[in-house]
Amino acid sequence: MHTVTSSSPPTGLDATLVDELRSLLPPSADTRHALAPFTGTPLPSIPQAHPETVAATAALARSAAPQWARRPVADRARIMLRFGRLLAEHSADLCTLMQWETGKARVHAAIEVHGVVSVALHYGRHGARYLRHRQAPGSIPRVVRAHIDYRPKGVVGVIAPWNYPLFLAVGDVIPALIAGNSVVSKADSQAPLTLLLALKLARQAGLPPEVWQVVAGPGAALGPALIDSVDYLCFTGSTATGRDIARRCAERLIGCSLELGGKNPMIVRADAAVDAAAVGAVQACFSNAGQMCIGIERIYVHDSAYERFVRAFVERTRALRVAADYSFDTDMGSLTSARQLDVTTRHVQDARRKGAKVLCGGLARPDLGPLFYEPTILTNVTPGMLVHSEETFGPVVSIYPVPDDATAIAEANTGRYGLSASVWTRDLAEGRSVAAQIIAGAVNINDGYLSAIASLDAPMGGMRDSGLGRRHGPEGILRYTEPQTVTTQRIPTPYPDRHRWLLVRALSSFARLTASFAQRFPRR
Repeated sequence: MHTVTSSSPPTGLDATLVDELRSLLPPSADTRHALAPFTGTPLPSIPQAHPETVAATAALARSAAPQWARRPVADRARIMLRFGRLLAEHSADLCTLMQWETGKARVHAAIEVHGVVSVALHYGRHGARYLRHRQAPGSIPRVVRAHIDYRPKGVVGVIAPWNYPLFLAVGDVIPALIAGNSVVSKADSQAPLTLLLALKLARQAGLPPEVWQVVAGPGAALGPALIDSVDYLCFTGSTATGRDIARRCAERLIGCSLELGGKNPMIVRADAAVDAAAVGAVQACFSNAGQMCIGIERIYVHDSAYERFVRAFVERTRALRVAADYSFDTDMGSLTSARQLDVTTRHVQDARRKGAKVLCGGLARPDLGPLFYEPTILTNVTPGMLVHSEETFGPVVSIYPVPDDATAIAEANTGRYGLSASVWTRDLAEGRSVAAQIIAGAVNINDGYLSAIASLDAPMGGMRDSGLGRRHGPEGILRYTEPQTVTTQRIPTPYPDRHRWLLVRALSSFARLTASFAQRFPRR
């Protein structure tokens, strides 16, 4: 077992690689560094871009966009397939960089690498199908035909999050590139090296350097400059920041996709397999130390299963191995920032002070590292407590007994978010019925969170204050395009206006007759 002891690159990571990655950023005399979560010691200093740097970088990306868009979709897809294979081959370095920068357990870093490889392979194989030219019925059958093509937006901006600096950041870049756009990514200040290694591998796969570029620096300074320079923006982060981005994009009349916060519920029905639900809850609540937009923060358990579930859940949570470690021997790592430790500590202390019961955890663990916090289970949580409705984004979950499904659904739908949810039941038909009543962009039946986001042919995103737009599936690539309709008329001579008016009336009458016939004689 290798435990972190210094701010030097972790064992197995070549120090020259770090210098190479920093050289991929626009040069700047202004440098800053984050702190390694495992130790609190400085990470490598990173050149900081300024607003004018962002504008110049986007201009370079714009100049490269037309030539990239002219390349066949199959050609762009082949590069992304090679990129996916290179990501898999360099998974060890990617995992080590992610752990060094974010403090996550290696198993969660490895899952993240596997996830982005899957995205590259999925869109590499299916991107051309999603973007395929199609025909639609024209206004006059056999005379007018409509043809639909999907044109790239131009330059796409992607603002990367710190909690999943590979899967969420690079996973959003891949479909944008296959759709024919150039991309400017703003790396999160906590984890730029992980994104830069992905950039290095993309260029090694054959991606022209100007087509995807990365800048680093504070979001407050670079975010507005990026929005001013691109044709579409993709953001993953807080709801408050997402609102500001949406306003700025609206002012420019450009589109955006926003995956924002969540206070995700889990429902354990009376007929659930309790032990399986307990294992699923551990994974959904404490993966990545709870720093996961789609993680579970509140659990509603039917009265008849409540005691058994709580017992099993607490037992499995207490068995988690928490450590600052670069091997696969650890179940949960550290929180990533002092801010997340402060929020987590404040939420638990507030709940305790107001009468909540701590079944396990509830304490920071400075003996393990400066930002560690125990996986924590709370009961007796009431609406007056911060943890009841505010997103903690840490390893904390509250459990509530409920008398029936209707109460569980009503409680699950409280609050302002609607990102992800989980339902546990042996009756899959009833599970789907419950899922249909939950306000969430994705509902996982008999799984905590992973099955929906790993189903790459299906869209994933939020409702209500959890965001706009979708990643994955056809929606995840078509968001980066402008549909263009081209109609062709077989008779080139325009009709006189009087004839056009008569034709429109005849077509309208025909449409009404067809609808009436369909109502009177439905297909069986």
